[in-house]
Amino acid sequence: MRAIWKGAVAFGLVNVPVKVYSATEDHDISLHQVHDKDGGRIRYQRRCEICGEVVEYKNIDKAYDDGERTVVLTSEDLASLPVEKSREIEVVEFVPSEQIDPIMFDRAYYLEPDSKSTKAYVLLRRTLEETDRTAIVKFSLRQKSRLAALRVRGDVLMVQTLLWQDEVREANFPALDEKVRISAKEKEMSAALVESFSSDFDPENFKDDYQEQLRTLIEAKLEKGEALDTDETFGETEEGEGGNVLDLMEALRRSVEKNREKKTGEGAGKKTSKASKKGA
Repeated sequence: MRAIWKGAVAFGLVNVPVKVYSATEDHDISLHQVHDKDGGRIRYQRRCEICGEVVEYKNIDKAYDDGERTVVLTSEDLASLPVEKSREIEVVEFVPSEQIDPIMFDRAYYLEPDSKSTKAYVLLRRTLEETDRTAIVKFSLRQKSRLAALRVRGDVLMVQTLLWQDEVREANFPALDEKVRISAKEKEMSAALVESFSSDFDPENFKDDYQEQLRTLIEAKLEKGEALDTDETFGETEEGEGGNVLDLMEALRRSVEKNREKKTGEGAGKKTSKASKKGA
């Protein structure tokens, strides 16, 4: 990993020098656009509407237009902002971790100690763990002022940027104002359905089906070209019961039965697999 930012976490008079790394990465297959007629690649050009020239990134500034006037802001102008010059992750407050609504979480970054002594780093990490608190911090990154949650993941401190309050939309759905009667039997069956799906979350149990199928499609098309038969490649798609309108209780009952049968089949498959390994 390559550090994208260097600075220090500051709370009170304590400074913790850190390097910042992106904690996540995109695994999507990269695709580009082509002309359907001849396969020519579609490219976008940064063309000036006044002189008609194609402009390089180094010659592009930013501007604000209020409808009547335009203010051009150069990279030097933006770099002169006091908050942009700061290399400090300022702790504003420590809050109970459960008070942060997950809808506010945005990008995640790991913090690596950037000092020969890791004592202050470890002290801050242990304090957050033992008090079950999250630090609300402010810092500047890539020409934006960020609000973030500084928290612990394993042995590492990380900051997860937060959306500002005015960036989170309020949900107002009139249908939810209507009174709905739920019977005891419906709640019981719904709870049974939840129980039939209950498990411990393990991210390794899940995969990105779309990206896997896209890779399969690309490899098949490289091999067979336009003679590719997608039904042969992927098999026929199963149709569900989406066209049938089911009573809520009947839908719950069928769902519970279907999931129980699925789990029973999976359990039998695992036992057979273990038996085969022992026999071998």
